[in-house]
Amino acid sequence: MRQTVKKAVAILVGWAFIVVGTIGLFLPLMQGVLFLIIGLTILSTEYVWAHHLLLKLRNRFPRIAHYFDRARERATYWVRRAYSHGDAQ
Repeated sequence: MRQTVKKAVAILVGWAFIVVGTIGLFLPLMQGVLFLIIGLTILSTEYVWAHHLLLKLRNRFPRIAHYFDRARERATYWVRRAYSHGDAQ
């Protein structure tokens, strides 16, 4: 049961980042691309299509690979933080 909840939370958070990233593409104060990449990184743990899309983006735009790495670090931090807080209860 706990694993199902964690999976659902990861999917929900990933989609939330996708939505915020999409909004950020149109607002000058937000880095929409970074939020999109973080969302895709989180979703790539659950969806194969998100993983493939990240690989395609990395191959298509090798000059911005550091954004992918930064997004992966942030996503990993948030997922680990969420899982560690859930285990403490």
